[in-house]
Amino acid sequence: MGRIVFYEDKNFQGRRYECDSNCSDFQAYLSRCNSIRVESGAWVVYERPNYMGYQYVVKRGEYPEYQRWMGINDRISSCKMIHFTSETSYKMQLYEKADFGGQAFEATDDCPSLLEKLRWREVNSCKVFDGWWVFYEHPNYRGRQYFLEKGEYRKPGDWGAANAAVQSFKRFTD
Repeated sequence: MGRIVFYEDKNFQGRRYECDSNCSDFQAYLSRCNSIRVESGAWVVYERPNYMGYQYVVKRGEYPEYQRWMGINDRISSCKMIHFTSETSYKMQLYEKADFGGQAFEATDDCPSLLEKLRWREVNSCKVFDGWWVFYEHPNYRGRQYFLEKGEYRKPGDWGAANAAVQSFKRFTD
């Protein structure tokens, strides 16, 4: 089970909205979100309803202002709980081109810079075989975040991105 609480104002003030399961739209309850308390579990929170827009991955802890979860603004409208299993291995295949084309690279560990490691500035498709991963738009785990779980992602839009800019990635652990 997981539990997350969203607050309109910084430092856990103002109106609040609590979730213990996925919620596709809670913008009717809060006009903005400036702080989050993750009481249990791990979550992906989304800027817009129906799990769209900017994504932010948050673990158990307190985030007293939106910059603490690397937020671009004070908009959060939906959330999904991450369901961990006892699986401990991590493996994915990255591809230079859409639909699993071009050069491929197998990853089993974090990568702070794809440009330094492979001379790639973008990832156009990938297959996640094991574990959970977070793609970042910029090197050193900065910029927009994209949460990926086991599955096939034929194009950047499949993981929620508007373009193929992926310059670092990390394994996501509980």
